[in-house]
Amino acid sequence: MLDATERRWDVEGYEHIDAARLETFPYEYPGSDAVVEVSTDEFTAVCPWSGLPDFGRLIIRYVPREHVLELKSFKYYIHSFRNVGIYQEHAANRILQDLVGAAKPAWMELELVYNVRGGVHTTVRARWPQG
Repeated sequence: MLDATERRWDVEGYEHIDAARLETFPYEYPGSDAVVEVSTDEFTAVCPWSGLPDFGRLIIRYVPREHVLELKSFKYYIHSFRNVGIYQEHAANRILQDLVGAAKPAWMELELVYNVRGGVHTTVRARWPQG
């Protein structure tokens, strides 16, 4: 019988993260300071070391300039992380990088609140631009 330290599930690499799926649509109120908040409890990826799943709540806030994130494409993008081996801290930064690249907002902040795993609770916050 295998002991727990010998058990590992295969994980996918970063190339399975599908940022090309992100779409936007024109924002009719450029210059407005309206903050858009998008959240989901359905974020999941896997630990690159063990292959065990990580589940979390993802909250994104941003002020659009000329484009708004299209939500169906956002959902498909988030689901592309499903079997990707990525550390929690890296996932938050990668998501922020991809969303900023797609929407080109005035600013964006992201909070990724992971469920407790192994008795440890992790929350990662990232902001663009930094400062």
